[in-house]
This record gives sequence, C-alpha cells and structure tokens, in this order.
Amino acid sequence: MPKVLGSLATHREQVRERVFDALRVQLYERGFDTVTLSGVAAAAGVGRSALYNHFPDRQALLVAFVEHEAERYVAELDAALAEAADPRERLAAFARLQLRRLAGFHLPPGQALAGALDPAAYRRIAAHADPISDRLVAVLREGAAQGCLVDDDPRVLAAVVAGALSSRRIVDVEPAELDATIETAVAAVLRAVSTVARD
Repeated sequence: MPKVLGSLATHREQVRERVFDALRVQLYERGFDTVTLSGVAAAAGVGRSALYNHFPDRQALLVAFVEHEAERYVAELDAALAEAADPRERLAAFARLQLRRLAGFHLPPGQALAGALDPAAYRRIAAHADPISDRLVAVLREGAAQGCLVDDDPRVLAAVVAGALSSRRIVDVEPAELDATIETAVAAVLRAVSTVARD
C-alpha cells in the first residue's frame, strides 16, 4: 500500500511539473489573458479532466504556479545569502538574483496582475513577496548593526531597494548586455545604502 501511495504522489508531482512547464511557456510567450486550461492541458500532454482534478480554474492554476515558483526562488535565495560572507555581499547577491528573476519572469506586474485576478487570488500571490522582503530587511538590519550599511529604517530601505530592482527597464536589454547591466544596477544599490557612500 505505501508503494502505491508513493507512486501516486510521484505521478501527481510529475503531472504538476509538466503543467507548470507548459503554463510557464504560455505566460512568457502570450501572457495570462490568453491562457486556458484546455490549452495548458494539451501542451502538457494531460487530459482536460485530469487537469481539472488538480486545478478547478485558471486562477487556481496561476496561484499554484506562483506558489511553486516562489518556493523554488526562496530556496535559491537562501542558498545565495548563506554563501555570502557579509551583509554587503548578501545585498549584492539579493540584488543579482532579483534582477535575474525579473529578466526571466514575465507575469504582468503589480496592478496589471491585480486586474487579471480576483482579490483573494491576488492576495495569495502577493503574500509570496513577504518572505523575500523579510530576507532583504534582515540583510539591511544586519548591515546597519555591523556599520557597513546605513542605519535607517530597514523596512523603508527595503521598499526603496525592492522598487529599484523591480524596473523592467534595467533588464530589457540585449542578452549580451544583461550581465554588465545587472552589475551596474547592483553597484548602484550598494552605493545607495552603503555607509561608505555617505562619507
């Protein structure tokens, strides 16, 4: 019996991965407005009724996808922060990862996404920004305590940094220019909150 349950769980996870892969492509190529459950099911090689067993509608599918992507991203962020030697390096790692995520993530931002979803679905998606913001606040707080980052309200600074890192104009460049552009933006963020920049 446990073997059957294990294989069912594995099968369910494989179906979800295929569905999320298909949805990712459709979101990036065409945007959420054009996504249909039948289109995602066909692209994933999954029967429509099987897809409805997992996701009752396209909003539920998008919420599950964002939750899945957010969990993966937070794990990646935690690993990058753990490898950095000090708060300035952690802030640089955070900024790089945010900009790389922005460069590859094409869901409609902010109000555009809010308009595409009902309020409850949007709140569930927006809640996934909280752990990311909390990590940025912790980095800024630690940097202030060590004297290498400015000692201002870390929540205000986090909002300013996050706002700076959310501009698509930074990453909407030719692929060959992306690395240099990201490093320029990272250096600007560090200058903005570094104690050295204020001396």
